[in-house]
Amino acid sequence: MRLNQENLTMKTRFLLAFVLFSSLLLGGCASKDVVDSSAEGAVIEPGAELVEDERDPYESFNRKVYSFNNQVDTYVAKPVSDAYLWVTPTLVQTGIANFFSNLKEINVVINDTLQGKFKQGAEDTGRFAVNSTIGLLGIFDVATELGLEKNEEDFAQTLAVWGVPQGSYLVLPFIGPTTSRGIPGSVFDTAANPTTYVGFPVQLVSMLNTRANAEGALNFIDEAALDPYVFTRESFLQHRKFLITDGESEATDDALDLESEFYEDDELLETESENVIETTTQKTEPESKKNSDDVEELNAVSDYEQSKAELEKATLEYRAVSKELEAVQQ
Repeated sequence: MRLNQENLTMKTRFLLAFVLFSSLLLGGCASKDVVDSSAEGAVIEPGAELVEDERDPYESFNRKVYSFNNQVDTYVAKPVSDAYLWVTPTLVQTGIANFFSNLKEINVVINDTLQGKFKQGAEDTGRFAVNSTIGLLGIFDVATELGLEKNEEDFAQTLAVWGVPQGSYLVLPFIGPTTSRGIPGSVFDTAANPTTYVGFPVQLVSMLNTRANAEGALNFIDEAALDPYVFTRESFLQHRKFLITDGESEATDDALDLESEFYEDDELLETESENVIETTTQKTEPESKKNSDDVEELNAVSDYEQSKAELEKATLEYRAVSKELEAVQQ
C-alpha cells in the first residue's frame, strides 16, 4: 500500500528502517543469468540477477517489496479507498484534502527557514494563517485565490540543500519509494506534522485521502508502463530532483534540449541547402542543353507549320486563278 510517509508515527518509521537495513545486511546475491532491468519493458525471470543501477543497488530486494506493496494495495488499500470515494461526496473530499494539506504547511515553513528561503517562508506562513482562519482550518483554500501559491518543501530537500548525498533508492514495506536521504527526512517530517499526535481515526482518514488522491497516477502506471517498477523509480527520482532544484534543473535541461534541437535543425537545413545547390549545379548544364534542343525543335515545328500554311494558301490561290482562266477560255 503506497501510503504517504508523513502519515506513520516515528516509532513505526524507526522500526521499518531497522527491518529494512537488517534485511539488506542478511540478504545475499546469487550469481545467475544477468538481466538489464534498466531497459524499459525488461522481463525479469525468476532467479535472474539484475544489472545494478548505481542509484538502485538493491533492485532485486526492492522489486520484491514493490510487488508486496502492490498486493497489499490491490486487496486492502484500493477496496477501502474505493469505498471512501463512493461514500464521500466530492465537495467533502476536497475539504478533507485541503485540511490535511494545510497542516503540512507547518512543515513547509520550517524547511523554508532551514533552507534559507526566508521570503518564501513568509509567504507560506501567510498562506497557512489565511487558510487556517478565513479558510476554516484549511477546509477552504482561500490563500490560492489570493495569489499565495502552495510550495512543496520537506526535510529531505533540506538535507539535499545542505549537501547530503541522495544515497540508494529504496522501496519500504507499506510506504513505497524513498532514498537513504529520504528516511531521516521522513522521520523529521513526521515529527513536524500535527497529524502524528492525534488519534488513529484522523490518521486513517489522512491515509485514505492520500490513497484516493493517488488513484489516477496509480492507474496510469498500471496501464501505460511497460515495467511499472522502473517507471515508478524514474518518476520518483526525477520528481525529487525537480523539487530539490525548484524546477531549475528541468528548465535548464529543457533549454539545452531545445538549443540542441535548434542547432540540429539548423545544421540539417544547411546540409539540405548545400545538397540542393550541388544538385542544381550538376543539373544546370544538361538541363540548359535540353532546353536549347527543345527550343530549336519548337522553332522547326513552327517554321514547318508556317510553310504548310503558306503552301495551302498558294494552292488555293492557284486553284482560284485556274478557275478564272477556264472561265475566260470558255
